[in-house]
Amino acid sequence: MKIIFYTLLLSIFSTSVFAAAVDTGGAKSEFNAIAVVMFIIFVGATLIITYYSKKKSQSASGFYTAGGNITGLQNGTAIAGDYMSAASFLGITALVFTNGFDGLIYSIGFLVGWPIVLFLIAEKFRNLGKYTFSDITAYRLDPKPIRIISAISGLAVIVFYLIAQMVGAGQLIQVLFGLPYTAAVVIVGALMICYVVFGGMTATTWVQIIKAIMLLLGTTFMAVMILYLTKFDMHYYFSQAVQNHPKGEAIMSPGTFLPDTISAISLGMALMFGTAGLPHILMRFFTVKDAKEARKSVFYATGFIGYFYILTFIIGFGAIALLYGNPLYTNADGSFNGASNMVAVILAQAIGGDYFLGFISAVAFATILAVVAGLAISGAGAISHDLFVNVCKDGVCDPKLEMRVTRLATVGLGILAILLGIVFENQNVAFTVGLAFAIAASVNFPILLLSIYWKGLTTKGAFWGGLIGLVTVVCLVVLSPSIWVKSFGFSEAIFPYDHPAIFSIPLTFILVYIFSKLDKSQRAKKDIEGFEAQDFRAQTGVGASEAVAH
Repeated sequence: MKIIFYTLLLSIFSTSVFAAAVDTGGAKSEFNAIAVVMFIIFVGATLIITYYSKKKSQSASGFYTAGGNITGLQNGTAIAGDYMSAASFLGITALVFTNGFDGLIYSIGFLVGWPIVLFLIAEKFRNLGKYTFSDITAYRLDPKPIRIISAISGLAVIVFYLIAQMVGAGQLIQVLFGLPYTAAVVIVGALMICYVVFGGMTATTWVQIIKAIMLLLGTTFMAVMILYLTKFDMHYYFSQAVQNHPKGEAIMSPGTFLPDTISAISLGMALMFGTAGLPHILMRFFTVKDAKEARKSVFYATGFIGYFYILTFIIGFGAIALLYGNPLYTNADGSFNGASNMVAVILAQAIGGDYFLGFISAVAFATILAVVAGLAISGAGAISHDLFVNVCKDGVCDPKLEMRVTRLATVGLGILAILLGIVFENQNVAFTVGLAFAIAASVNFPILLLSIYWKGLTTKGAFWGGLIGLVTVVCLVVLSPSIWVKSFGFSEAIFPYDHPAIFSIPLTFILVYIFSKLDKSQRAKKDIEGFEAQDFRAQTGVGASEAVAH
C-alpha cells in the first residue's frame, strides 16, 4: 500500500508539471523539461529512502531520533542541510542583490550563533534530553507548565520558519514550471507529510544529507563560474556590481537594508542567539549516541555552514554584476524582472544554461523539502510527546497511541503550512525566518540557558517569564511595519522596528530572574535542590539515553 501511495504521489507531481507545460498562458513561466526531470529524480530517490526507513520509525525513539544511531559526520551534514534553508540560499541572495553589503547581515548572524551552540549547548543538551527541546527545560522543573510554554514557543518558531520555506517553494516552482503558486505549495506540503509520517527522523536525516551535498556542490560551481566570468579580478567584480546597481557605491556600505543602529543590532542578536533556540535544530543532537558525537556534529555543521555563507557573498554580488543591466533579467529602470526570491535560480541559468538551471532548481527544491521535513517532525514532537503524552496523559501513554497522534499532528502541520504559505506569498523568505529567530532568541534561548546553568531558576520564573516574553515578541512582530503595514494594510506601524530582539531578549531574562527570586514556594525549593543532580548528568552523561540497536 505504501508503494502505491508513493507512486500515486509522484504521478500527481509529474501530471501537474505536465499540465503546466501544456498551459503556459497568462503570467506563467516557460516550462523547463531538464528541471522537471531532475525534480522527479530527486523526489523519487527520497521517496525510496522514505519507504526503506519506515521500519526504523515505528517506535518513538526511531521516529524522533533515528534510535540515536546517526554518526557525528552524518548528523553534522544533516544539521547543515537543515540549517541552510530557503532563507539562506534564496533569501540572502535576493537581499544582497537588492541591498548589497547590508544583506550579508543574515549570513553573518546565522553563522556566529554556532560557537554558542558548540560551547554552551550541544554536549549538555544531548546528556539531559531524550526527544525534544522541552525534555531539558522540564528535567528539574515542574513538567506540565514548562512543557506547555516550551511547546507553544517551539511551535511559534516552527510556524514562522514554515512560512518562509513554503513561500520559497511556491515561488520556485511557479517561476520554473508555470504551475500556479497555490498548486506548488500544495505539492511541497504533501511531500513533507509523506517524508515525516512514513520515514520519521531516519528518512528526514538522509533527505537533509543529500540536500546538503547537492547544495554545497551547486553553490560551489556557481561561485567559481561567477569568478571566472569576472576574470577572477575582485576589483573588476565589485566595480561591475557598483556600476550596475541603481544604488551605486551605497551597496558597499551598511545602511541600505537596515537604516538604523537599533535594527541592525536587534536583527544580529536574533540571528545569533536564535540559533541556540531552534527546536528543529536542537532536536538533531538526540540522533547521535553520546555527547562526544554531538560535539562532532556541531564541528562539522559549522564548517559546512561557514563555507556556504562565504559562497552567498560571492553569489549575491555576482548576481548584481551579471544580471543588473541585462535586458533579459531586469527592466528598463533597473528593477529585477521576476520574483525577488528567485535571483539565485535565474543567475544559475545565466551562467550555466538550462542544465545548471535544472540542477540548481532541484537543489533549491531539495533545500525546502529537507527543512520543512525537519520542522514537521519537531512540531509533531512538541504536540504529541510534550503536550499530549506529558501534559494530557501525565507521561503515561500507549506507544502506539503516541505514534498515531504524532502522525496526525504531522498531517495537521502540513495543512497549516500550506495555508500559511498561500497567505504570506509576498514576504521575503529571509525576513520571515528572521522573525522565527527572534522568537527562538527571546524565549527558547533564555529558558534553555538558565535551566542548564542557573541554580536559582524556578518553575514560576521560567513559565511566567517565558510566557510574557513570548507574548511580547509576537505582539511586537505583529505590530511591526512588515506585518502591520505590508501584510495587514494599515497606514502606519504601531511598533517602529521590524526586529524586536533587542527589547524582547533582555526582557525575558529579567522577568525569569525576577519571578524566580520572588518564588518562595515548596516547588521552588525542589527546583533549586534538583540542580546538583541535573548538573552532574549534564557534565558526565551518566543516565543519558543511549542509542537503540536496529
